[in-house]
Amino acid sequence: LVSGGPGKGGGEDPAKSTEEQEDRTRPQILSGSGFCKWFNVRMGFGFISMTSSEGSPIDPPLDVFVHQSKLVMEGFRSLKEGEQVEFTYKKSSKGLESLRVTGPGGGPCAGSERRPKGKVPLQKRKPKGDRCYNCGGLDHHAKECGLPPQPKKCHYCQSIMHMVAQCPHKALAPATGSQDQHASTSASSPGTGPYLCPPEEEERSGSSPLEGSSSSPEEPHSHRGPRTQRWRKS
Repeated sequence: LVSGGPGKGGGEDPAKSTEEQEDRTRPQILSGSGFCKWFNVRMGFGFISMTSSEGSPIDPPLDVFVHQSKLVMEGFRSLKEGEQVEFTYKKSSKGLESLRVTGPGGGPCAGSERRPKGKVPLQKRKPKGDRCYNCGGLDHHAKECGLPPQPKKCHYCQSIMHMVAQCPHKALAPATGSQDQHASTSASSPGTGPYLCPPEEEERSGSSPLEGSSSSPEEPHSHRGPRTQRWRKS
């Protein structure tokens, strides 16, 4: 009798079959060379025109996608249009994608001189007109001040002897305007205006032209009594 069931030792090894399946699904890494077709430095990607693959020339050239993370170089990673490169790539569902991009002979890429236009850093912005209330600096606000609380001072001249309400420097600026305003108000004071009657005419008429616009209605009666008595006595 022959021991062992039928087919024993004649079947395929399952480990070998899985390795063969992985080799079939694993993307094949190829090498190529060409030049940069275009590269967007702000977005960080572009395309390479591949003119040779595995040592064989390609005509017309094929487009290979390149991302800045695949570039071998220091500093800001980018490519210049027309720059000669060597690379490894693979075929994917999206097309040809580069895996590692170097310069000719495996050296670093030269890159582009262009840089993305970004926002102005905060430290380079011009300081605003307002100043720190704690130390008087123009480059920060009071909540960002690194100094301990300082003694209160005038916001106008930065003196610690007085506050802004009693500042003599600030009072000198509007002095002329206040004098003109005082002169205009004194010119229109009662008894000296051009539209008011002299005191003699007021006594003769017995009433003042401003009595009708007075806020208190009892004032005309209080002044009218003695004036009428003067007329009777005279």
